[in-house]
Amino acid sequence: MKLSAAVLFALVAVQAAVLLATVPSAQASELEVGYYSKKCKGVENVVKWHVIRAIKANRRTGAALVRLLFHDCFVRGCDGSVLLDASSDNPHPEKEARVNIGLAAFDVLEEIKAAVEKRCPGVVSCSDILIYAARDAASALSNGHVHFAVPAGRLDGFVSKADEAQAELPDSTHDVQQLIDNFARKNFTVEELVILTGAHSIGQGHCSSFRGRLSEPSSQITPAYRDLLNYKCSQGSNPPVDNNVRDEDYDVVAKFVAGFTSRVRKIPDFLDNSFYHNNLAKIVTFHSDWTLLTHKEALGHVVEYAENGTLWDEDFSESLLKLSKLPMPAGSKGEIRKKCSVVNHRLY
Repeated sequence: MKLSAAVLFALVAVQAAVLLATVPSAQASELEVGYYSKKCKGVENVVKWHVIRAIKANRRTGAALVRLLFHDCFVRGCDGSVLLDASSDNPHPEKEARVNIGLAAFDVLEEIKAAVEKRCPGVVSCSDILIYAARDAASALSNGHVHFAVPAGRLDGFVSKADEAQAELPDSTHDVQQLIDNFARKNFTVEELVILTGAHSIGQGHCSSFRGRLSEPSSQITPAYRDLLNYKCSQGSNPPVDNNVRDEDYDVVAKFVAGFTSRVRKIPDFLDNSFYHNNLAKIVTFHSDWTLLTHKEALGHVVEYAENGTLWDEDFSESLLKLSKLPMPAGSKGEIRKKCSVVNHRLY
């Protein structure tokens, strides 16, 4: 079949555009605060507007965005790889990993990306949008106490593999030494492990992620809370359960953990230091949460942040910032995706 000169020219132009957009990834030292101040003025305000609107419509979206930052950056660096759908290039992407069960808010990020593309086509990466959105969500859920300036200039990666996510991300069944080793591979300290785990004051987990907790001894979990978890998990095949007991239904808490009814809130997902109070009371969902109490240094930090919520706000902000700087693997190349769920050449 013969192609006209015009068609050939168009195909060459598309290939050239793809090649030009494929460049070496930025390292942490190359990221800049205000990176888009001239390239796409006002982009952070666009992201924030959409995030706040999404949280007002469904407050659970905020926790989902914060979780996405961690689950993206801990695997192949902050490259938006967790956002990719299955394709022939990536038949089993990260979002299919067992450890990534329940990831959400992909639609919100696509909505933001579409708005940004209208404003500044081909300029702002999905990976940067994710960091902005997660930062804004954390700020909204903490009433502004968690906040940091985002250095930007990331590129979107091409690779997304479920088996890599399963190997790289910490598991909810891990003991403390496994967690310490896992975080150390990303250059995070024991203190930073404890700080970032404090994000479990918000969000939900599926019963399959804490099945072992349902039969752990009273030395590891308050029996009344264990009964509550067993009840919640009996309500479906693998239902989501609130990470924070204060976000549970009042009547359920009154039935199983009556002493906590005064802490129940009608509005869920406030990002604060309540995780540490709950952990010391052995009222936390995951085995990996409780196991922090079995390590001397980690326990000391749990106590420290239970006693000083303001310090945790500050340290959590710094730890999120450090997390957001995790680079792509050495030698990786990236692009500015037009849609966050698919690499560009799949659009042509």
